[in-house]
Amino acid sequence: MGQRRSKPIVGDTITREVYHRNHVGLAPARRANYIATYGTRVLEPTTRNKEALRVESVTFNIKENTPNHHTSEFDITQPDQGRTPQLVVRRGQPFDITLTFNRPYDKNEDDLRLVFQAGKEPLPSKQTHIEFVLSDVDLPKQWGAKVAEQDRNTLRVTIFTPPNCYVAKWAFKIDVVKKADQSTAIYRYTHKEPIYILFNPWCKDDQVYNEDSEALKEYVLNETGRIYAGTHNNIAPKPWNFGQFEDHVLECSLLLLDIAGLNWTVRGNAVSIIRKLTALVNAPDDGGVLVGNWSGDYKGGKPPLSWTGSAPILEEFYRTKMPVKFGQCWVFSGVLTTICRALGIPARSVTNFSSAHDTDGSVSIDIYFNSDGFIEEKRNVDSVWNFHVWNEVWMSRPDLPAGYGGWQAADATPQETSDGVYCCGPASMTAIKDGELGLPYDGPFIFAEVNADKVYWVTKPDGSMATYHVEQKSIGLNISTKLPLRDEREDITTEYKYPEGTQEERTAVLRANQTGSSRHDIYVIGASDMEFELVEQDDVFVGESFDVILKITNTGTEERYIHGRLGARTMYYTGVSADKVRTDTFQMFVQGGRATEQRMKVNYKDYSSKLKDMCMLKLTAMAKVQDTEQIFTTQGDFRLCKPDLTLKIPDELKVKKSYDVEVSFTNPLADTLTNCYLEVEGPHLLKRHKYPQRSVKPKQTFVTKFEMTPSTLGERELVVIFNSDQLLDINTTQVVNVVN
Repeated sequence: MGQRRSKPIVGDTITREVYHRNHVGLAPARRANYIATYGTRVLEPTTRNKEALRVESVTFNIKENTPNHHTSEFDITQPDQGRTPQLVVRRGQPFDITLTFNRPYDKNEDDLRLVFQAGKEPLPSKQTHIEFVLSDVDLPKQWGAKVAEQDRNTLRVTIFTPPNCYVAKWAFKIDVVKKADQSTAIYRYTHKEPIYILFNPWCKDDQVYNEDSEALKEYVLNETGRIYAGTHNNIAPKPWNFGQFEDHVLECSLLLLDIAGLNWTVRGNAVSIIRKLTALVNAPDDGGVLVGNWSGDYKGGKPPLSWTGSAPILEEFYRTKMPVKFGQCWVFSGVLTTICRALGIPARSVTNFSSAHDTDGSVSIDIYFNSDGFIEEKRNVDSVWNFHVWNEVWMSRPDLPAGYGGWQAADATPQETSDGVYCCGPASMTAIKDGELGLPYDGPFIFAEVNADKVYWVTKPDGSMATYHVEQKSIGLNISTKLPLRDEREDITTEYKYPEGTQEERTAVLRANQTGSSRHDIYVIGASDMEFELVEQDDVFVGESFDVILKITNTGTEERYIHGRLGARTMYYTGVSADKVRTDTFQMFVQGGRATEQRMKVNYKDYSSKLKDMCMLKLTAMAKVQDTEQIFTTQGDFRLCKPDLTLKIPDELKVKKSYDVEVSFTNPLADTLTNCYLEVEGPHLLKRHKYPQRSVKPKQTFVTKFEMTPSTLGERELVVIFNSDQLLDINTTQVVNVVN
């Protein structure tokens, strides 16, 4: 047998001695094939030759780089590397790495070529294969690298990325090029860990740049927040753990961009990415993250109200590659906020109360009644949600005329299709406010949500339909988001529309109606000397009784005979009626110039078994004046309040020290709470955990404890939620300061 010949790594550098050892005795054809296969170059043995330069190690200087890039909170696990820290940087901002060689680097004889590759098949033509030579020149807004410092065999290199770089996970490689006479040898080093490159809202040349650094602490860096729910006159904050820095979240966010099939040319374009994400967060079209469910039956999944944050949803999707069950609007919004913040796009969840859902492009909400004042259910396809949660994302809009950048509305809840897909936005809020609905994307639908007129239609004696009443101020109320770095609600209604009734607001509505199909003249039914008002409810807690009150005023001089009815039904927060609770009819005479009230009492036993997730009720009133044929119809809604959850924990905690957290509340119902459990989580305080609890008897005070050990210094927030079959989403939060 002949002498065994060692084979080099493909692309390795081969010296004359290695070449001789591996090629002596080989036929010329086999020798040529050997060289072609392994891509070797022969270094001629001259007195000028040094030992070939080889990379022995690369250090990403994570502890130095990530604070400057606002990425030090990321906790990323690589499947084959465990909890090895990963380098996450933001585009358009330099970062340093340290290279260690087998000998000192000599710029006169050695060239270093840095290679970045993204995607499965990186190509220079797609700009997914980037390579550049180490030099002393820093070209603005381009890929590049220069020597920052050299110490013997160690070289500190500063790397520059362009502000429009693709947002992706980049493989990192180094080609060491040895110059020797007329021959060149190349040795490639492949680093086992990638570099994550994200959007950079701190970089003036980035599309998502925001000059308010304090706001960015909220809209990019804050891991917890509030999503508002309820009704316009009973607004309640729901704590939400966005958890954008938690394990798997960034990986899942980048996976979604891969699933989207976006052309690499737009992988750095925030507009294109957001539009795709609003489709991928929901499941109907492409098997996205979340399955929506508004039926009240959540078998086979998790009730939407029981989620406390986005991270477990994204973790499950990343692990199973299957849609997670179930979500409703605030869950879709919370997940989209998390993904955007993970990628570096400033984002916030926004709640619109009395939110219109226009199904036919009329830019109005149309409600139909028959001639007796009864609702015609089959014709009523538009709806008004008690609240609806979507997102705002911050970016410039180079695809639009100047002036339409800034906050953009985007909605991942699957309501209506856009271009055949369940997606919505981004839409410029400036365009929405001015009624400029011809600009991309989805302006008419979002405008209707916040500023549609509510149009009441009635059947005329000849059978045709006519408008008899238009409400101009009942849609888009108290639009809310969380104030930056404060646990308070911010009302941003005026960012979506001018004050109701002003000339600017009516002009915007008129301009919008020219885009939609809404046209209506008022059809007057009889005299209108009677005034009716459905009185708004004060705070009523679940378990309590309440009165439905209709205030009736005769503004004329003649006595009027009135008959009508009051009703109450449970409802879903989307405005859809559920179960009948109670209905009363009435009749009365009202003297001229006098006012009176008609009341209907609703007891707890009337609604106890019929309440839906949000504990909401729809109230209705209809009245008809016999003498004048005047008809009045209206609807109102309100939410029953839930009990408070109380936490006992010190405001200041020691890192790595364990603490007991006490949780308590009093069951307000005359029924026992069954299948009870606590869900708790808090970034860097404790991992998500579910604690089953005993049943809670009527009017009984519930008390329990769990243990928590803070792992990281700084201000942190704990989220706790209590759920049962009878009551969902009794929640609270507490901010603690973790110190040494």
